[in-house]
Amino acid sequence: MNVFKMFLLLATLSLLLIGVGYLIAGPVGASIAFFMAIIMNMTSFWFSDRIVIGMFRARPASPTQYPGLHRMVDNLSGAALVPKPKLWILPLKVPNAFAVGKSPRHASVAVTEAILHTLNEGELEGVLGHEMAHIKNRDTLIAAVAATLAGAVVMIAYWARWIAIAGTGDRGRGGIGVVGLLLLFILAPLAALIIQMAISRTEEYRADRRGAYLSGKPLDLASALEKLHLAARRRPLGGALPSSSHLFIINPFGTGFPFEMFSTHPPTEERVKILRALAEML
Repeated sequence: MNVFKMFLLLATLSLLLIGVGYLIAGPVGASIAFFMAIIMNMTSFWFSDRIVIGMFRARPASPTQYPGLHRMVDNLSGAALVPKPKLWILPLKVPNAFAVGKSPRHASVAVTEAILHTLNEGELEGVLGHEMAHIKNRDTLIAAVAATLAGAVVMIAYWARWIAIAGTGDRGRGGIGVVGLLLLFILAPLAALIIQMAISRTEEYRADRRGAYLSGKPLDLASALEKLHLAARRRPLGGALPSSSHLFIINPFGTGFPFEMFSTHPPTEERVKILRALAEML
């Protein structure tokens, strides 16, 4: 299923780029955009994890400075039977976390500075178990590629806006001109939302369950989700693109309409309910 999603994401970006090229410069622009699409697709596939880590200006989590964090991940990676991922610290004041990587052998887990001070040890281990589950389930590549491509789509929308503002007119623009570019400016963000919606909410439920088994702490994970959800309501995350919201364990950009209408995350209340029911069975 992830292979199909990958193909869909890459094809969507390619068609969008080619369409932009045609609107700007007709067949010649479409040809140039085709080669750009090939380059961007290859880049997003091979380097999406590095792009995402760099996007947030993350720094490596030193074992000396964060021994507890490394100990937890050592234990969880052993329980999950996957190689230990690289650990990163995000210089953000809102508690959250995510995992990215091409495969379990090339994976990274990133946590914000704030989460280390917001959650207790059990809750943090529950969150790390959730992220290790994403790595075990091989969800991380599609998530990182989606974040990279959605960011590219938003960038394309900005291109369209400035070209339209510059008044390119209808001359030599494939007969569409400013009207077409303005339509693209409206539709490109919608395409970004479609890319994000390709990330199934069921993946979060599955990672919650497997993460709870890995850590053995479903109630701690449930408590962590409630704390992170409350923190996101009080202080939405700044310094990042909403196109990356699906990466995080909790949507960090706010709640309520219209955020939840397009959210890749299932309702926190439902996730907590499932985890508490799971705790009764363990």
